Amino acid sequence: MTSLFSLKSIHKTYGDDTLFEDLSFEFKPDEKLGLIGMNGSGKSTLLRIIAGLTHPDQGEILTLKQMACTYLPQADDLDEEKTVEETLYDGIAHLSLEDKEQHRIVQRSIGTGGFPDPSELTGALSGGWRKRLAIVRALNTKPDVLLLDEPTNHLDIDGILWLEQILKSARFSFLLVSHDRRFLDNVCGSVMEIGRCYEEGYFKVKGGYTRFIREREKFLNAQQKLEGSLSSKMRREDEWLAQGPKARTTKAKHRIDQAGRLRLELYALKQRNRQTATVDIDFLGTGRQTKKLMTGLNLSKSIAGKTLFKEISFELGPESCLGVVGENGSGKSTFLSILEKQIPSDSGKLFWAEDLKIAVFDQARSRLDPDMTLKEALNPTGGDSVNYGGRTIHIVTWAKRFLFMPDQLDMPVRQLSGGEKARILIANLMLQPCDILLLDEPTNDLDILSLEVLEDSLSRFPGAVVLVSHDRYLMENLTQNLLYLSPEQDARFFKSYDQILSYKKTYQLELQKKKQGTVKEKKKAETPQSSATHQGPARLSYKDQYELDHIEEKILEAESQVEELQAKIQDPEISQDPGLMSAACAELAEAEKEVTTLYNRWEALEELKTGG
Repeated sequence: MTSLFSLKSIHKTYGDDTLFEDLSFEFKPDEKLGLIGMNGSGKSTLLRIIAGLTHPDQGEILTLKQMACTYLPQADDLDEEKTVEETLYDGIAHLSLEDKEQHRIVQRSIGTGGFPDPSELTGALSGGWRKRLAIVRALNTKPDVLLLDEPTNHLDIDGILWLEQILKSARFSFLLVSHDRRFLDNVCGSVMEIGRCYEEGYFKVKGGYTRFIREREKFLNAQQKLEGSLSSKMRREDEWLAQGPKARTTKAKHRIDQAGRLRLELYALKQRNRQTATVDIDFLGTGRQTKKLMTGLNLSKSIAGKTLFKEISFELGPESCLGVVGENGSGKSTFLSILEKQIPSDSGKLFWAEDLKIAVFDQARSRLDPDMTLKEALNPTGGDSVNYGGRTIHIVTWAKRFLFMPDQLDMPVRQLSGGEKARILIANLMLQPCDILLLDEPTNDLDILSLEVLEDSLSRFPGAVVLVSHDRYLMENLTQNLLYLSPEQDARFFKSYDQILSYKKTYQLELQKKKQGTVKEKKKAETPQSSATHQGPARLSYKDQYELDHIEEKILEAESQVEELQAKIQDPEISQDPGLMSAACAELAEAEKEVTTLYNRWEALEELKTGG
């Protein structure tokens, strides 16, 4: 099969850092590939090389002639002075389309993105909506290959599910970098890790992330065993060489040469196995035996007249983990601030056990002074050593535990990456024996290997954990209960993400039915007189007025289509056939987009009619 692109012996170095050395692989049509690796392994650089924005030091990249490749970077490149609609038009300006086709694409993508106000300036959008806009703009270019660098950053759970649906039904190939393990499981047909612990520079497995970690563990274990086997063999050869064999015979010379090759092979293998080091995380408890660490009774909070949540009651004890999830702006960080007693609740009571010790991971990382050196940040009390669990550890050894090199210790915090700052905060938490860990998005910017270590450490923590995260994989593996916060619904507790998604789906269906009922009531209430006055002021063209008169019927038809497709995907014959299921999901996604587009158009026409 013809490759869309192939990398041939790519080398890339930044300063003293070698990212790739003789890296070669092919990318086939219809591939849906997830790319992972440790922070600093070169994932973003690799995407930029494929996109043609960065050139390798050596080697070449071969691409299929006329292949359309679109690159979506981590940082969204949007003009803050332009509206959502203008941004979408700008994104397809280079495609030389007719005005009518441009208009169709933009209006459809407004519905796809679910933008409530297309005239809103991008500078006024939240991080999640900016990310949606960047994604939709990239999709409008109709790429053969879409390169996405951490596309779930800033997206809340609704946004992540929205993107999953788009990528599941995608007719283009894509290569995405992500640390969201459940996302990788749900959308990727293959997962590839780049790293110097692999002989070829990468390890690729067909399947999602869950299958990948099983295969990677087998591979690395086998590589470690091979090192032991070669080491034993090398010891025997060294003993033979120590006897001073004469190289006069062909047989002896061949064995000496073979021993030299074995030594080189063993050295290279040892170097690869050393590259598997990960951050070493282990949170300390205080050892207290109190059964009730924290109790909340009917906690409620509003800000600027907006109710975030009300009447939340819970109890935290040792070895418990409460997850807090919800859309951006639903009050998750505010809830943690109340638990920490940084701000009061409007009503209800919060009880702490006596002498309760709490450690906090701050999402905004405001507890880090950007002017501090790394050494000062890792050791807030000062000096050349830290006290961890009653043991004195030199700062260089402590830094290495979190994958920092000695020559970084004098570097100011402001120059460190997001992942490095996250590791500093984790290191600080480890120096604070505590009863409760309050963690606000601790997974942001961490690579997958660090996430796995963090997850393992939290599972062993003897105290209680309150965890705010969009990482479903982490939440599903750690939490006993999930508190779901929503600006539209009352706060509720669930046992799993699946329960939350089912609850949200039921709510959205009920909301659609109410809208459908409103449409029907409005049509029924229309009288000949109202129809006559329905012609509206002169600002509506005949075409717009005709569209307004008939759009309610289109909405009803579109919503009926959605209901039919929702029932269709429940059919066992469909759900058990991946091909049929994929096609049905694609149909459903298009139908739901059409409903959103029609409602947005209806509102726009009504506003135009009334001068709103």
